[in-house]
Amino acid sequence: MSQETIFTKIINREIPADIIYEDDDTLAFKDINPQAPFHVLIIPKQPIATINDINNENSHLVGNLYTVAAKLAKQHNFSDDGYRVVMNCNEHGGQTVYHIHLHMLAGKEMGWPPYQETKKTAL
Repeated sequence: MSQETIFTKIINREIPADIIYEDDDTLAFKDINPQAPFHVLIIPKQPIATINDINNENSHLVGNLYTVAAKLAKQHNFSDDGYRVVMNCNEHGGQTVYHIHLHMLAGKEMGWPPYQETKKTAL
């Protein structure tokens, strides 16, 4: 599953994004549909379609996503109050772009569970 995604186009600067961090392996940019006051996506520049495609050769890139999240939390003063990082996998996990990405959300208190299904009771 090595198709070009919207993230590939952002990495290649073919479409604009509000980039807040970049290094040789990683890019972080603001989410276009933020779910918190601070919501960025942290992606490896090397395309990895899903969590299921992480292996010994590319796992260091995933670790770097978390290192970048910690740097951004400190830089934006969220490290002490806290923040959430989430990576979705495949359709039922909520993944819509098949290039792994870490959602980093901060700036408000997060509840748990993040989604609670409403159960209907029979009358």
